[in-house]
Amino acid sequence: MTIKRLYIVLSLVATLSLPAFADDIVVNYNQPKQYIVGGVTVEGNKYFSSKQILQVAALHEGMKVTVPSDDISNIVKRLYLQRYFEDVSMSIDRISENGDTAYFKIGIIERPRVSQYTFTGVKKGEQKELEERLKLRKAGPFSDYIAKTSSDIIKRYFKEKGFQEVIVEPQVKKDTIVKGGIRVNFAVNRQQKVRVKKINFNGLHSVKESKVVKGMKKIKDMRFQNFFKSKKFDEKEYDNDKKEIVNVLNEEGFRDAAVVRDSVYYMEPFRLGIDYDIVEGKKYYFRNITFTGNSVYDTQTLNNILQINKGDVYDVVNMEKRIFGGGKQTDYDISKLYRDNGYLFFNVQPVEVAIAGDSVDVEIRIVEGKPATLNNIIINGNDLTSERVVRRGIFTRPGYLFSQTDFERSIREIASMGQFDAESIMDPTKGYSLLPNQNDNTVDIVYNVTEKPSSTLELSGGWGGNTFVATVGVSFNNFSTRRFFDKGAWRPVPLGDAQNLSIRFQTNGTYYTSFSASFTEPWLFGKKPNALSLAGYYSRQTNSYISTYFSILNNDQYMEVYGFSAGLGKRLKWPDNYFTLYNSLSWQTYSLKDWSYFIFDTGKSHNLSYTFALSRNSTDQQIYPRTGSELSFTLQLTPPYSLLRRFDHGTGKWVKNPMDIDYDKQTSQQRYRWIEYHKWSIKFANYTKLVGDLVLMARFQFGYLGYYNKNWGYSPFEGFRVGGDGMSGYSSYGTEVISLRGYTNYSLTPTSVTPYSSGEVYVGNVYDKFTIELRYPLVLQPQSTIFALIFLEGGNCWSDIKNFNPFQIKRSAGVGVRVFLPMVGLLGVDWGYGFDDPVNGKSQFHFVIGQQF
Repeated sequence: MTIKRLYIVLSLVATLSLPAFADDIVVNYNQPKQYIVGGVTVEGNKYFSSKQILQVAALHEGMKVTVPSDDISNIVKRLYLQRYFEDVSMSIDRISENGDTAYFKIGIIERPRVSQYTFTGVKKGEQKELEERLKLRKAGPFSDYIAKTSSDIIKRYFKEKGFQEVIVEPQVKKDTIVKGGIRVNFAVNRQQKVRVKKINFNGLHSVKESKVVKGMKKIKDMRFQNFFKSKKFDEKEYDNDKKEIVNVLNEEGFRDAAVVRDSVYYMEPFRLGIDYDIVEGKKYYFRNITFTGNSVYDTQTLNNILQINKGDVYDVVNMEKRIFGGGKQTDYDISKLYRDNGYLFFNVQPVEVAIAGDSVDVEIRIVEGKPATLNNIIINGNDLTSERVVRRGIFTRPGYLFSQTDFERSIREIASMGQFDAESIMDPTKGYSLLPNQNDNTVDIVYNVTEKPSSTLELSGGWGGNTFVATVGVSFNNFSTRRFFDKGAWRPVPLGDAQNLSIRFQTNGTYYTSFSASFTEPWLFGKKPNALSLAGYYSRQTNSYISTYFSILNNDQYMEVYGFSAGLGKRLKWPDNYFTLYNSLSWQTYSLKDWSYFIFDTGKSHNLSYTFALSRNSTDQQIYPRTGSELSFTLQLTPPYSLLRRFDHGTGKWVKNPMDIDYDKQTSQQRYRWIEYHKWSIKFANYTKLVGDLVLMARFQFGYLGYYNKNWGYSPFEGFRVGGDGMSGYSSYGTEVISLRGYTNYSLTPTSVTPYSSGEVYVGNVYDKFTIELRYPLVLQPQSTIFALIFLEGGNCWSDIKNFNPFQIKRSAGVGVRVFLPMVGLLGVDWGYGFDDPVNGKSQFHFVIGQQF
């Protein structure tokens, strides 16, 4: 339309002439003539000023132009190519009396402005992602170019999801409300996903087809081997998987293997067939392997890492993994050996130096370079958290030799701190960078951290059991006592030093009241990773009811618990620096009156205990770990009071042997005034990254509450209650609650009748638990982390170690989802089915609050 308009205005037939204001001056467009521009006016513009249009046109008063000429045509084209105008024209408005000066007029028709962009045929989440990719802005013009590029982006988005036949139609309608506006809708018809039905490997003779199929990462067909894999056709990964086919053949020694031809075709609507024509070639073997240029490490040391002997299959892929890395995280390679000792500028190149028949000689050429020293350690993005918190936690320090292991460990430590987004710091494209300087053999390291909210607020209320329950709790996970007297730091509390301050209060009136407070300093005195923990708590639970006879509130049954604990933790260097040792002392007092949930129901008991805890945590992050493991061994002890006593309160006599005391003749207050026990606990969890972000978690737990004196027996407190969701509710002190999904709360815990209680009480003193979970993330963002899981679980609880049988477990299976919100913490819901208890098992829903081991 523009070219047509241009010819109408500027390329008129030779006989056409345009009269000027003077009758004796005629402009003949068949004979070009040069004019001086006397002035330029613009008409038809609404959104763009005349000045903006004239700047693009580059036509100004005083310049000389020839009419007609390419100069005039280019002005029109230049304006039209801005894509802001539907039509552009240029004409001579008038000519001066002397005929050497012309006054021009530029006429434009602006494109209508978009008042609203909409999408049909897409989900809400997809629309949000498309808007981020398209970056369309309202009140802007809409052109064929925008329509095409936007449609292409939408198509590319859905093709990545497997919808190869997606159709996108831009629909433009006049806006009846906004004057001069239009509404643009992108109508998306994604149709069916295009899936790969059959892959044919032609020419494959010496290698099993199943092995080649397994080696392909993304392109999978509908054979049974790929039952749990996606069969969508991913165009972006197609060429990469062709390379994987060759890699599999290379691993088997077929050095010259190649995919010589491939074709993709439709076998039926939305179902593809793929043919690969493969040439295997000859199978080769290693003959002689030599190293050159190595002076720091001898050949034997390097050969021990390479693990290739004469006569082995010529597996280039695994050879390169053992030289350059890229294998399993636990595998060691030659590059890492050098880089762990400062040789950042190390370079290695395997070269085939001779091929004789089916044998290959390889020379591994090494350029060691000089050791690199860490220069500047730069930390960016810590807007709230103090820089010293990051620096004390990382293993890379200025002046130290560069170490690849220390560098990777530093990234893991930052990801595990809890103050920063773990996914961001572990992303090699933006989380960190190495800036080497080979001129002075130094390297700068940059850590780009992303702050995330780490404090949680709990504020809830609800009605249940004819009572109102209110909970108020706050946990500041980045607290700073150092800034306590800094007025500007109180927003609302001083933060930045990674200390933890937690306060929680819960009540529903007279029935239940609980208050707890704790403080943790992870780096006592700020020099070494020695943690100080302090905690205090009070809890009161009653049978509060209103007496109809006396019309008064009655609290004749209750349980009170109050106590305090203090502990010191230390990071160990041996066996490795993933281990921590924790020691603590705690004191508790239990006061009961007619409270028939423990071995005795009336009296007061004191619990003075020492806890020794040895733990190891090598997971890559806290919320959604993909690799690493967690191990803890805990021993909690009280003094063996019964072995030190010589006076029998039941008979009122002194005895020579503490084992002669008959505790059954004593009152509950005499027997349990000071409780005694030794409590053992072992917990282990391992995380394995399977494919992508799919993670397998395997977990084991064991606990045992023992006694010193069989006559005194088991402790009335500190036992285990197994079954259900693991949320202890009101019984938050005195017992350890162990979840086992698929069963009702505490249903797997044995009960017994005791002479000191009016009914059956829980007597769980031994338990074990086994869990396997398959986890997959749905959202991994600083604002929220969501992952789904499938689990198999089993466990049981016994009253005595003599009855313990690790194979006598109650089994369950189910699915669940976890949601982590920085201001709330970890929330979850599980559905489990218990197989081995028809009364307390079968279908159960469980709600989870907080991280459970």
